[in-house]
Order: sequence, then C-alpha cells, then structure tokens
Amino acid sequence: MRKFQRLLIIVFLFLQTQLIAQQFSKTSWVFDLHPEKSGWDTTKLKNLRKFVIDSTQITGMMIIHKGSVVFEFGDVVENSYIASCRKSILAMLYGKFVKSGKINLNKSLNDLKIDDVGGLLPIEKEAKIKDILEARSGVFHQASYPGDFLDLAPKRGSVKAGSYWLYSNWDFNVAGYIFEQETGKTIYGEIEEQLVNPLMMQDWKRELQKMEGDSTRSYFPAYPMFFSTRDMARVGLLMLNKGKWLDKQIIDEKWVQEMINPITPYTEVDKNIPIFRGKDYSFGYGLYWWLWQNITDIRFKGGYSALGHWGQTISIFPAIDAVVVFKTKDAYQRETPTNARYRTLQLAVRCYDKD
Repeated sequence: MRKFQRLLIIVFLFLQTQLIAQQFSKTSWVFDLHPEKSGWDTTKLKNLRKFVIDSTQITGMMIIHKGSVVFEFGDVVENSYIASCRKSILAMLYGKFVKSGKINLNKSLNDLKIDDVGGLLPIEKEAKIKDILEARSGVFHQASYPGDFLDLAPKRGSVKAGSYWLYSNWDFNVAGYIFEQETGKTIYGEIEEQLVNPLMMQDWKRELQKMEGDSTRSYFPAYPMFFSTRDMARVGLLMLNKGKWLDKQIIDEKWVQEMINPITPYTEVDKNIPIFRGKDYSFGYGLYWWLWQNITDIRFKGGYSALGHWGQTISIFPAIDAVVVFKTKDAYQRETPTNARYRTLQLAVRCYDKD
C-alpha cells in the first residue's frame, strides 16, 4: 500500500512539474541546453557568435528550433525600430479581414477614392489592393517616408497595375492607410489584438508606436514599429506554425500560405533591382515577405524573411523547423552591412547539421 501511495505521489509531482513547465513555456522562452542532441553543431554555433561579434553590429539575436532557444546573443529584451519588417507584420494583420470579407482585395484605388499629392494618374488608380500587397501597383509616386527603390522606377503611367514589381514605400504606406480605412481599426491596435495578446509578448510598449511621414510628399504616413528581439521571435514562430499558437489559430493558415506564395520570382527582382544580382542566393517576393530562392542548400528550401534596414530580420526556415531573428538598434547609428546580414543568416542555418 505504501509503495502504491509513493507511486501516486511521484506521478502527481511529475504531472504538476509538467503543467508548470507548460505554463511557463507559454510566457517565457525555453532554452535547449543540449542543442547538439537536436542536430545543431555547437562548434559552428560558437563560430557564428564570433562572426556576429567581429563582423556585424547586431545588438540582439536568437535562433529558435522546435520552439526552444538554441542560440542567443546580445540584448533580446530592449525594444527598437524594426524598419521594413513592419511591412511583413502588416501583411499578417490583413488575413483576418480578408477572410471575413471586410477587406476586398479586388477593390481599386478608384473604388477606395484614394488620391495623393499632385494627383494620381488614371492608370495608377486602376491598381487593386491585391496589386499593392504584391508591391506591383504600378504607382510610382514618391512616399512620405524614405527607404525604397523608387529611383529605379519606370516613368509614371508607363506600366499597368500588376505587371511590374518594385519595392516602393508608396505601396507599403498606402496599404497601411487602406487597412485602417476598410477595417475601422488602427494598425497598432490590431497588433495588440492579433499578436501581442495571444502570443503573450513580453516587451511590447504601445507608447513607442507612432505614425510618421512628410505629408507634403504623400498623404500616407508610415507605421514604424518597435519590437524586442524575443517578441520578433514569437512572430516568426507563429509564421513557422502556419498561423497557429499553442492550440489556437491566430492567423488564417490559408493567408499564411498566400503571403509566402512566390508571386514575383527572383529573376524579376534581380532584373528590377541590380544590387540583388550575382549572389549565391536570391529572393523572390510574396505579400510583403521575401522568399529564399535559387539556393542549392536544402536547409533553405521554403525559407522566407521579413527584412529591414540597418540589419533587422524575422526569418523562417521550415525545412529545419527554425526561426532566426536579429536586430541592429538604429539609435546607436550603426548599421550591419548588407552582405554581413545575409552571411549571418547563412551561417545560422548551416549550424544545423542533422541529416
């Protein structure tokens, strides 16, 4: 009888421990103390850390594998500007309202009664919301906020909507305006509703999030976002899990697939933006997400990234069940060079050696 009672106590304590661990893992990250058992080369992880220290200005970085942390560097708690990663997050927010019918992707700028400083051309007003989310609007109007390749654009009015891809902040900013106009919601409010609260983010600060832009250039402001590295990792893990967090579908699975569907092939990206040519990797484009293409390493198969200026990323690599995030805090007025950013991602993924 005593043996049976002891056994019951042991089972009870074990279940209690498991329950506590499960609850803890929901709100705080679990660390894999033996990543080598999961296929990670610890020598390569050490070399990655050395590269990050010696060759980048990265201020916070994490690698998540199967939901656990296998690598961490720098300050992953501080909030800072995530630059163009904001665009990928906006695309995520759209899914809920596309599914409900609140946002009709086939509405045109004409339907939405959208115009801009100096006026849009009739052909530009034919662009649909879908074209804008693909960065294929054909509207080459200047944006209120810098950070694009508008200087490489063809002449205004020379292309039809949907026929030409260009990384233009006008598209990204007007997508934010359309989101708020059509839903009656604010972008930052929806980040809290759809991401911060259900993902139990640890560091989000609403007071940091403010619209910015020069309204003399364009009516449509940008929507800068400030996240911590570990909260960026939660966004990445949500995408890796096809929009599901624990037992709840946060982002519609079909919308997740739509965002990473290769709409613009890397050949067109390379053609329109010369700096992407001649690399040992290439990027296609979905709905505000960059897609890893033309790379032979199977660990990158199906990979996709949110990328931001100065050195920010939320990168998802389904082939190895991993998320890689890093940031370079812009307040320090330092930038991780472009080549170093992609080298960091390549080194990180290649730390995984399991067949």
